Amino acid sequence: MENSQLQEPLAAARFIKVIGRGKDGARSMNRDDARLLYGAMLDGRVSDLELGAILLSMRIKGESIDEIAGFLDAAEASFAPLSAPAGAQYAPIVIPSYNGARHLPNLTPLLALLLARAGAPVLMHGVLQDPGRVTSAEIFAALDMPVAQDIAEAEAHFLRHQPAFLPITVLAPKMAQLLSLRRILGVRSSTHTLVKILQPFRQPVLRLSSYTHPEYLEMLGQYFTTVASPERGDVFLMRGTEGETVASVKRAQQIDWFHQGQRTTLVEKQLVADASIDVPSERDAETTALWIRRVLAGEIAVPAPISEQVEQCLRVARAVRERGGDAC
Repeated sequence: MENSQLQEPLAAARFIKVIGRGKDGARSMNRDDARLLYGAMLDGRVSDLELGAILLSMRIKGESIDEIAGFLDAAEASFAPLSAPAGAQYAPIVIPSYNGARHLPNLTPLLALLLARAGAPVLMHGVLQDPGRVTSAEIFAALDMPVAQDIAEAEAHFLRHQPAFLPITVLAPKMAQLLSLRRILGVRSSTHTLVKILQPFRQPVLRLSSYTHPEYLEMLGQYFTTVASPERGDVFLMRGTEGETVASVKRAQQIDWFHQGQRTTLVEKQLVADASIDVPSERDAETTALWIRRVLAGEIAVPAPISEQVEQCLRVARAVRERGGDAC
C-alpha cells in the first residue's frame, strides 16, 4: 500500500457506533479493529471531533482485553524498540512513571537506582512534568542525573549501571501526543493505561506495572494470563503508590507475578502500617533527592518493602535473562 494511502483519514463513525452507546449499551471492538483504530489515532488520521468522541467513549465504557491488546499492538509498532546490553546478568527492568507524587515522597527513582546499582539494565519512561505533582524526572534532575535525549543515550546508561530515564516524548512521540490531550479533555484516556504496560525492548524484559482502580486489576490480570505473549517477558502488577510502581514504605502492597500464562503472588498485602520508617516530611524534588542520596550512602536503611521489591525484581529479571523469558 502506498504511503499516501496509509495517511488517508479514517472514517471512525463505525467504531464510535460500537463503543459510544454508554456504559450499558456499548460493545467492545475486536483486536484487529482496535489495532486499526488506535493506529489511525496515533498517525493523526482521525478528525478532532471523532477523536474526542472515541476518547470519552472509551473512558465511559472501559477497555476490554481485546481492545487493550489491539491498542498495544499499534502502540508498540509506532516507535523504535531498545536493545538490551549484551552480557548483562539481568533482563531489562522497565519502570513506567506517569503519576509522580501528590501527598507522599516519590521514591520510584530510589527503586530504579537500587536495581541499576545491582547491575540490572533499568529503563524508566514517563513525563517530565505534571502540574501539582513531583515527577521522577524532576527528582532525577535534583540528583544530577541527566534525562536521556534518545535511545542510544538510554542504552549507554545501561552500560554504566545507571538507570535511564527516557521521556515518553522521545520513546513514543505519537503516544505522547495522545497523552497530552488530557489537558484539553480533563480526564485520562486509554493511552494512560497503555504506557504503563509498554514493552519497549526487542528482548524479553521484566515490566513493573500498576493500577489504581480495582477493575483494572481484573482486566490486566486476565490480559497478562491469557493474551500477553510469554516471549515478551514477565510482569509484576501491584496497586500503585499514588499511581507509581514502587512499594509503599508504610504498608506494602500485594505484588502479583505474571509468567508463562501463570499468576503467582510474590508479596502479600501488608495489613498493618509501619509508622517507624523515616521518610521525608516534604515531597519536593530537592528534599526527596537528598533523602535518596542518604539511603544510597547507607546513612538511612532502605525501607523494607522497597528492599523486598528490589530482591524480587532482581531474582525474576535474572531468570528471564537466563531462560529467554521462561522465568518459572
